[in-house]
Amino acid sequence: MTNARTIRDTFEQGHGILRLIPAFVPRKFGKAGHRLRLHPDDYYAAGMNRGAITERWFTSVTSTLNGPLAPLDEGMSYVSFSNRVEDKFLFKDAVDELGVDLIGRELKDKYNSFPVFAKFFDYETPLFHHLHLGDIAASLVGKTPKPEAYYFPHQLNNHPGQFPVTYFGFDPSTTMDEVRERIADFEKLDTRITELSRAYRIQLGTGWYVPPGVIHAPGSYLTYEPQWNSDVSAVFENVASGEVIPYESLAEHCPDDRRHDIDYILSLLDWEKNVDPLFKEHYYRPPIVCMDEPYEEMWITYGNVYFSAKELTIPPGRTVVVKDGAAYGCVVIEGYGRLGRYQAAAPIMIRYGALTSDEFFVSEQAAKEGVTVTNLSLTEPLVMLKHFGPNNPGVPVV
Repeated sequence: MTNARTIRDTFEQGHGILRLIPAFVPRKFGKAGHRLRLHPDDYYAAGMNRGAITERWFTSVTSTLNGPLAPLDEGMSYVSFSNRVEDKFLFKDAVDELGVDLIGRELKDKYNSFPVFAKFFDYETPLFHHLHLGDIAASLVGKTPKPEAYYFPHQLNNHPGQFPVTYFGFDPSTTMDEVRERIADFEKLDTRITELSRAYRIQLGTGWYVPPGVIHAPGSYLTYEPQWNSDVSAVFENVASGEVIPYESLAEHCPDDRRHDIDYILSLLDWEKNVDPLFKEHYYRPPIVCMDEPYEEMWITYGNVYFSAKELTIPPGRTVVVKDGAAYGCVVIEGYGRLGRYQAAAPIMIRYGALTSDEFFVSEQAAKEGVTVTNLSLTEPLVMLKHFGPNNPGVPVV
């Protein structure tokens, strides 16, 4: 662990704001969408045996579950304390050392951590039909559940990929026996399980909330995803975009003695939510404006008890003070200016392993007192996405 004095000095010099270093994650499945603003030469920088880089994680205190070749700190965020990339410490170490000063009393007492993170996931092809485990199933394998939310920012979606359509749940007419038949054939033939589902074309500038136990096959737009600190899933689709998915991806987070128990695997589904005839009404999340002067701010993730997110837009040439009720992570996706004492800029291109000025964590006290944000452009808005834990006040209820 980095010297505690270094962590506190960095925190104090930043007046309660930390600058973070990009945390990129490769995956062996899927095809890279090339919208993460990485240098074209760097999409395989983690090694050809690791697959292409398709994700970037923000304010993460947890590592990936990404196979035996993954470094122990893969997916974990680092804080920069100089302009040299070597001068860094884990964001997790900052949370542990600073505690209440960084994340506030409520999160410290209840979770002893910052319990959420966000990511960009960026695939040219749609992902497989899968779900994330709920409380009971996750606890049986020593993990935590994974609710998540999606938002599709215009700024990072210059092309839609091959299939900008997301499947959610199953058609309300679907029976459990129909799903059982498909799972029983997982290792025999292409089950085409999405034939039982329903699809929605992705609309940029909007989002969805996805509870644990709801099966989904995300479409091919780059997606901003606030989520709980977890990385557990069960993949119900065995062929996706021509790629064969191994049975291990279906059963890897089941207890050892239940990995071929179809009834247990089906129990991972929250059946009522999956066949909800009003699924869109309950889980679609169009933006809700919460501030329109002297800057614009919209709720983009809301209507759940785990996390929330906002999109903040500062007009050209303007300086404002932005107040929030809880600590948050943020990433600049358009424009340039200043965030507190830091330069803040959306990168045009990022080299793997290099520093940027686009990702920050704002402590609870700094958020409540207000952060001074300046847009230094005379023509372009300064836009950032902000994700919060479960203690953010005023989140809209659905």
